[in-house]
Amino acid sequence: MKRTWFITGVSSGFGNEMTKQLLAKGDTVIGTVRSTKKVEALMKQYPDTFDVMMLDMTDIPAVHDAVRMAFGKHETIDVVVSNAGYGLFGCAEELPEKEINKILATNLQGPIMLIRDVIPYLRRQGGGRIIQLSSYGGQVAYAANSLYHATKFGIEGFCESVAQEVAQFHIGVTIVEPGGARTEFRYGSARVTPNLMPVYKEQHGFLKMLDPANGLAPGDPAKMAARMIESVDRNPAPLRMVLGSQALKATIERLEERVADYRTQKDLAASTDIVE
Repeated sequence: MKRTWFITGVSSGFGNEMTKQLLAKGDTVIGTVRSTKKVEALMKQYPDTFDVMMLDMTDIPAVHDAVRMAFGKHETIDVVVSNAGYGLFGCAEELPEKEINKILATNLQGPIMLIRDVIPYLRRQGGGRIIQLSSYGGQVAYAANSLYHATKFGIEGFCESVAQEVAQFHIGVTIVEPGGARTEFRYGSARVTPNLMPVYKEQHGFLKMLDPANGLAPGDPAKMAARMIESVDRNPAPLRMVLGSQALKATIERLEERVADYRTQKDLAASTDIVE
């Protein structure tokens, strides 16, 4: 079955890998980029099935325009993949306000507006699928990642609620939670605040993680992209997909710790109820 996909951020990472696999099997991809430089070869190879659009996710009017133009041109879009995003490393006190605003706009506000915009089109066409790229960092938090976690915890809550709202329209929503992968997300596009403070040096272990000389992440981007593509054939849509054994282990451990802590609060919670 041939499908049409709308994917944000296709110049690198998972978006690029998904695009290559989809085009190779004959699907159509409407892909957004901030620069066409990295996708010029794909544009030449697939002139009829690769539709490239310029888009910066921090430009909300441009997000609205991109969705309108994509559905106006292609009429039916089967799958919308909200993929564009990046990582920001540094403790909360170290982060410049400008960087805070930028990651919130890129990773949270932009995807929220994108998903809001596509819902009416998917509803009118009788259904579709929305895939939101998150991270196991949407469930597990580490020091010096606070703003990244804020965006991922936030978009997961948004998508979990939206999934309940749109299920009646045959629109499925899947949140993808990858672990570390060998993509530009970690080894190229990740931002490190220039304001590192000696007082937080114990929390700066991410500097070692970002250096490929210290070993590469275990995740295979091609395999992860393939699992995302395959998820569209699952009905009902899986609400969450964790990709990577280390990510799953860390997520389960953190959730078990959280549940155990909540169970200790039974008496405390009940103490605030009104007793008739």
